[in-house]
Amino acid sequence: MSVDVAASVERAWETLSDWESQGAWMVATKVRGTASAVGGSLEGFTGIGPIGFLDTMTVTEWEPPRSCTVRHTGHVVRGTGGFEVAPQGADGCRVTWWEDVDLPLGVLGRIGWLVIGPTTRLFFKVSLGRLKRILEAAERDITG
Repeated sequence: MSVDVAASVERAWETLSDWESQGAWMVATKVRGTASAVGGSLEGFTGIGPIGFLDTMTVTEWEPPRSCTVRHTGHVVRGTGGFEVAPQGADGCRVTWWEDVDLPLGVLGRIGWLVIGPTTRLFFKVSLGRLKRILEAAERDITG
């Protein structure tokens, strides 16, 4: 999913790569880690209260301020995901968040995706909307 933002590529990258502040915009997720190079490790907990799952990740691509790819190595989420930031117009950018995950449990996982897939897409949409508001508010604060 992508969102167009009235903020610079650099500001978007700074916010995306501040892993521990991602909970401010990612729905029901808290991230720990300060990875800023290939091989760096991160942990994300997605859930509400104690109910949820741990998502461990290793950075496999790091190209500031344009893209970052991680390999999900946890028990629930496996596969790859990442962020891309591209210039959009004179004063904006497009932020893309993508995931290519291997569904657990074979056929049961694919059937389960029919149920949780729409909710997951909604979470991404809400999260990117929050990110847009945060980035544009920060840009307004700086530019006046």
